Amino acid sequence: MNNENRDEYIIKRYQQDEQIMVQLFVQWCINYNLDPAELYQRAYPGQLQSPVLTHAIEQSDAEELAIDHHTLLDVLQLFGNDDLAFVVSEEIEKL
Repeated sequence: MNNENRDEYIIKRYQQDEQIMVQLFVQWCINYNLDPAELYQRAYPGQLQSPVLTHAIEQSDAEELAIDHHTLLDVLQLFGNDDLAFVVSEEIEKL
């Protein structure tokens, strides 16, 4: 694999993993009757809603999938979404 192909592969894998992270966040919100767009806006008030988030919300399934609080927080922080992890932790304290 040459450098260009390897770089493309790494970028594609990161984007796929990022989509999974967003899907987990959206599903967790659905499980607890929370609005993922509202939590995102609280975490990132100056930003437009992410197209990846919009797509995940549109494709979300109402069927509950168990997602541990700490797993979600770890995944969010792994992708550098510390502000969103903070907002999620505030919501966890309210549950």
